[in-house]
Amino acid sequence: MANDLCFFNKGTFIIKPPKKSPLVLRMIVLAFAMICGVYICLICLNQINTHTKTRLVNFPVIERPCHASGIKKWEIPYVHYPKPKTYSRAECADNPVKFFAILSMQRSGSGWFETLLNSHINVSSNGEIFSVKDRRSNVSSIVKTLDKVYNLDWFSSASKNECTAAVGFKWMLNQGLMQHHKEIADYFNSRGVSAIFLFRRNLLRRMISVLANSYDQHAKTLNRTHKSHVHSLEEAEELSKYKPTINATSLIPDLKLVEERTAKALEYFKITRHIILYYEDLINNSTKCQKLIDVQEFLRVPPRDLKSNQVKIHKGSLEKQVVNWNDVQKTLTGTPYESFFHSDYQI
Repeated sequence: MANDLCFFNKGTFIIKPPKKSPLVLRMIVLAFAMICGVYICLICLNQINTHTKTRLVNFPVIERPCHASGIKKWEIPYVHYPKPKTYSRAECADNPVKFFAILSMQRSGSGWFETLLNSHINVSSNGEIFSVKDRRSNVSSIVKTLDKVYNLDWFSSASKNECTAAVGFKWMLNQGLMQHHKEIADYFNSRGVSAIFLFRRNLLRRMISVLANSYDQHAKTLNRTHKSHVHSLEEAEELSKYKPTINATSLIPDLKLVEERTAKALEYFKITRHIILYYEDLINNSTKCQKLIDVQEFLRVPPRDLKSNQVKIHKGSLEKQVVNWNDVQKTLTGTPYESFFHSDYQI
């Protein structure tokens, strides 16, 4: 105890506490450090596992097709690799497919033009699919039908199936196209669908064809069967015997209405990749070949000699095709539509 007492000159003293063992303190510090280390390691391991799971979810492995070589950069949005649900494309699975739609009006040559396209070994145009009202009853029905066509799951006599290089159909402006133009344009632009506009310059000739076709739907001239298109000269001659009477009073308003509808269609789909064709240019021997080459280049398919077995029904001068020609001539003389009197293509 004598060693634990410190004396001072002023008669006071301090009692020093006994010293603790330094070994005990070191053991306590070591144990605390070990506990902290284990805790930190557990937290780090938990975070590593969480990040690993997140990466696996956010970055799945996607199977991509082997794209064909030679595709230009601007073409990429318009090149597709469909995977049909109803069959396998087999060796053609890696062959690119282009989507298209022929936008037209009745009696504008779209049926004849479609047979020309379908004579190409790699093109499938599936007809007037929206002539069935249920398929165009609302936007959902339209999109469902479009998806089926462009997924190569639509079957028709024109289907080339697995080795198709361009697939589409023809769509009349009065079959829901104008009514739902915004949604359809959005679909075309997002899915990379190209539009082929086909119109007639001579709207008077088109009107005669419309009236004659409407008459035959009820008369069924050919063996009690209605035919919109024929494949023999005899059938064409028989159908051409009917001469309609045109309402001279509503003639100009009716022609203007068709012009306005055409202009609206071009405006609605102006940002969609498209080409504009006229029936007169396709029927004219001097321009037909080049226009058909232009279409094939537009669809990015190898150029071929396109053929059709359809026969034109109404030929010759207009005055021989209308009952009340004098009334029609009087109504249109002096108007911009007077030019329709003159033959603008050679038959």
